[in-house]
Amino acid sequence: MAAAGAYPVRVDASLDSPLSRWLWLVKWVLVIPHYLVLAFLWLAFAVLSVVAFFAILFTGRYPRGIFEFNVGVLRWTWRVQYYAIGAFGTDRYPPFTLADDPGYPAHLGIDYPRHLSRGLVLVKWWLLALPQYIIIGLFTGSGAWFAWHYGSSNANWAGTGLIGILALIAAVILLFTGEYPRQIFDFVAGLNRWVLRVAAYAGLMTDSYPPFRLDMGGQDPGSTLTVPPPSAPPPLSAAPGRDLAESYPKPDLPGAPGPDGPGPSGQGPAAAGPSGWTAGRVISVVAGAVLVACSLGLLGGGAGAVWATTAHRHAGYVDLGTRSYRTTGYALASRQIQLDTATGGWDVARSLFGTVRLRITATPAGTAVFTGIAPAGAAGRYLSGVAYATITGSHGGHPSYLGHAGGAPAVLPAQAGIWTVTAAGAGTQTLTWPVTSGRWTVIAMNADGSAPVSIRINVAATLPALPWVATGLLIAGAIFLAAGALLIALPARAASRPRAAPVSG
Repeated sequence: MAAAGAYPVRVDASLDSPLSRWLWLVKWVLVIPHYLVLAFLWLAFAVLSVVAFFAILFTGRYPRGIFEFNVGVLRWTWRVQYYAIGAFGTDRYPPFTLADDPGYPAHLGIDYPRHLSRGLVLVKWWLLALPQYIIIGLFTGSGAWFAWHYGSSNANWAGTGLIGILALIAAVILLFTGEYPRQIFDFVAGLNRWVLRVAAYAGLMTDSYPPFRLDMGGQDPGSTLTVPPPSAPPPLSAAPGRDLAESYPKPDLPGAPGPDGPGPSGQGPAAAGPSGWTAGRVISVVAGAVLVACSLGLLGGGAGAVWATTAHRHAGYVDLGTRSYRTTGYALASRQIQLDTATGGWDVARSLFGTVRLRITATPAGTAVFTGIAPAGAAGRYLSGVAYATITGSHGGHPSYLGHAGGAPAVLPAQAGIWTVTAAGAGTQTLTWPVTSGRWTVIAMNADGSAPVSIRINVAATLPALPWVATGLLIAGAIFLAAGALLIALPARAASRPRAAPVSG
């Protein structure tokens, strides 16, 4: 057990010896399967941490099953980091498990908190932890920890920070001498220990503020785990060492003795043990986290569609934005707009977009402008041999163009006879087009066919299908959210349930 007054997060590691001189060169490739799994586990960690936040806020307790899972994710991450670019401290491949492996040289344990402050949960993970984030940002490299903290599922904290640099130096020395420098190992272990303490604090697993102290060495000051010397790697027997397993308790498991008595709440004897996080339960939680993440996107899209349908609709049109365009040529053209008709003759484009409204203004004001929409083939023939620019999109917030060489148009735009709808004149011109399936091009020019062309365009549309789209997104989001919540809640509850004691006789 942890020593009295010790920090409730314990991180231990033993340096294996001998280590391969060259294996570290390819470990970053060998752990790719772990990184793929951890990407989903960290997504689940983030979702479950939100659930734990509200549980602590209203009850003052961290749900036991969620606590076990999140500790397991940190433990798994630590083993992978220790094997790969976070330390290069062992050549033994990390196990694919959330549980502690007594035979593996990297361990992490966190005392389960009987009670957590409801007030601290509101501020400790962002405000109180800010100084710690700055420090471990230097350890991990360029704010990699902030990237995780704000939603990224990045499980690699070494990067190009101090930890990664020191581990790389140690690996290069290992390559040439066959020995991992003990002083560097002690320093790297201490830096990783600091990061994991902050991770547990930010993950709401403890109210004890991480100490501003670098506890160097493989053995955590608060742990009774005996770390073998570098010349004697931990034994690899068929049954991992009993002493090691017993000296590294798992306080995060249900049924562990606590300060209130022998059982989880001090009432009667402890149960036989937790049912734990089986592979099926872990997969269920990860799938639930994915569904919850998808539901947030669907609900956000549905809410945005509702807002556009109500508050952002004026005179029946939804404003889609305003942008300025300019070319030294004689015309501005859109890319070809492909609108298809569904099987059976249903005009999908008109059902979705309804009527489009363009408001075009010359910049500076005073120049008469011409805007027209024509079939793409006819528009291409009209612009053949004309110097103009096709609007291809935007880059860095500015429009991007594809220029076409040529001269002035042979025919003024109003006399071309190719247009489906047009608008021309000085001042702001309004063009309305009942959208129809087909291939179309929008062209804007000066009415007298001169160059350059400089305009500002506002686009709006009636979007008759938008209310239905909003309803569909909200319903789908609610279904995904409910399914995700069930996939998370059921295994979390089962993982917290203690097994029945074996019946003798």
